[in-house]
Amino acid sequence: MRLDYGVTRAPARLFFGPGQRQAIGRAARDLGRKVLICTDERLARLPILQEILEDITVHNGLEATVFDATEPELPLAGILDCVAEYRSFDPDVIVGLGGGSCLDLAKLVSLLLSYEGPLSQYYGEFKVPGPVRPLIAVPTTSGTGSEVTPVAVLADPERTMKVGISSPALIPHTAICDPELTVTCPPGLTAISGADALAHAVEAFAAVSRPPDPRMAMERVFVGKNTLSDHYALLAIKLIFESLRRAVADGGDIEARSAVMLGATYAGLAFGSGGTAIAHAIQYPVGAQTHTAHGLGVGILLPYTMDFNMQAASASYAEVGRVIGAASADQPDEEAGRAAIAAVRKLFGDIGIPASLRNIALTEDDLDSLSVLSMNAARLVENNPAAVDPESIKQILMRAL
Repeated sequence: MRLDYGVTRAPARLFFGPGQRQAIGRAARDLGRKVLICTDERLARLPILQEILEDITVHNGLEATVFDATEPELPLAGILDCVAEYRSFDPDVIVGLGGGSCLDLAKLVSLLLSYEGPLSQYYGEFKVPGPVRPLIAVPTTSGTGSEVTPVAVLADPERTMKVGISSPALIPHTAICDPELTVTCPPGLTAISGADALAHAVEAFAAVSRPPDPRMAMERVFVGKNTLSDHYALLAIKLIFESLRRAVADGGDIEARSAVMLGATYAGLAFGSGGTAIAHAIQYPVGAQTHTAHGLGVGILLPYTMDFNMQAASASYAEVGRVIGAASADQPDEEAGRAAIAAVRKLFGDIGIPASLRNIALTEDDLDSLSVLSMNAARLVENNPAAVDPESIKQILMRAL
């Protein structure tokens, strides 16, 4: 673990624990009088939304309205529809309630209510001109870490794959992480969300290590491996490894749900400065072609990208192996690192993540185009501990088939 440089970007307030959703209304009251809740159709039908609305309106005297049409993978059209529908409402504060798409929708709606479009002018890093309207992020899955990150991802039909907007201005003002909100998350979604969270932590912990230039955090959202992201990443890895199997097997196990949610939040804090790497870079075109969930693609790819990175990241992977109990303190780094990769494969197999990209309908014919497209995620490719080119990505994809 490096000790010469560290960066953390985080919400002003982060509340964690069972029942903490009851703080949403009071938190919103600190930020304004008019509240827009961004959620999806499934959550809108659950009693929990009425409970939250009553807290905001009756107990805290605020005005609130709900957008409940968030779609998976967050298409651009849905963002624009929400902005058009609620611009006249002119909310002071926006609550994202749901999975990563709901939280990212809230971020991007806040951006477009604060500054002129088109949204495409903000694609990339550090292009948001200043603060956006305050956000309260309330996750109901344990995966993306969007409640604490400076990143929002969307699907633009003019782009081949999903695009990101990365800026510290998008970090929610308040994150409220209540594990009781995840108990209705089905086993399959729990598994792929957890795989995504683990990938965030592993990739941040093994990211490229850059010289500690004082200007770097002002010029790069993802600065690479650093002492503060390492701290959060190792905590996340330990929590997720210890509890994800239990959370998938028994959604009502609140202890396991709490551990996985805390791990996902720590993983978000880790990659919010440390960044992710080629498992995520490759998943973007894979997900665009197969129309499969982000966490599923990342879960399939992570062990293969760890294999590829082994020589460049053996010390980091060895530390992962030791913190999860897959390796002992006296084992050589390469042996301990291999044990960590084997443990990731075993965990993902146990929770139902397939071992091959063939399970999501990819074939050898897809590899050349996917290899080239993966390189377009430059900020992730540059963050990888080993040098990457289209041919090396093709080799990873061949093994993942």
